[in-house]
Amino acid sequence: MNSLRERLTASWEKQLEVQARKESERARMLPGWRTRAHRRRFTVVMLAGNLVIIGAAAIVHRENWVLFAGLWFGGMAVWMTGFILLRILTGRMSTAFSALLDEREREWRHRVNYVGYQAMFFVIMIAFAYLMVINDTANAAYRGAMMLAALMILGSSVPTLVLGWSLPDDDPEDFIEPATGEESDA
Repeated sequence: MNSLRERLTASWEKQLEVQARKESERARMLPGWRTRAHRRRFTVVMLAGNLVIIGAAAIVHRENWVLFAGLWFGGMAVWMTGFILLRILTGRMSTAFSALLDEREREWRHRVNYVGYQAMFFVIMIAFAYLMVINDTANAAYRGAMMLAALMILGSSVPTLVLGWSLPDDDPEDFIEPATGEESDA
């Protein structure tokens, strides 16, 4: 009978294979969009969605919940569109296991995750300051919770925003299929 360690190792290797297969499928998606200019456009779209969500959280009151819901879910739709496209265009750096990344990709990911950690700290400080300002208003806890949620969305998307803005253009040779009979580097 297999030991627990062997089963866990086999499960881990299977997950790595599944992720590698999914990444190879995603790597061929949108090849014409894998430029810095396209990634920067989607970064701006994602940031605009974040700002709409934060704006919705700033104006939330129980009396105007329809306006709030429209802004919140509209901002989420814009944000999700940019987020999904940026995750595809930045490749496996933002989603893959470390074992599937090369040294350069691992270094990029560590760098942007550190920036994301710092941004999350400052976003939480902004949320606390906002709560201090609105503490005497009606529904302060509700409004503060909505602002905290909006700022957490912004903070959690900072690594993807940084990757989308700063990654160089992809090498076109990465998208050329090897001819039949040729060995690939993978």
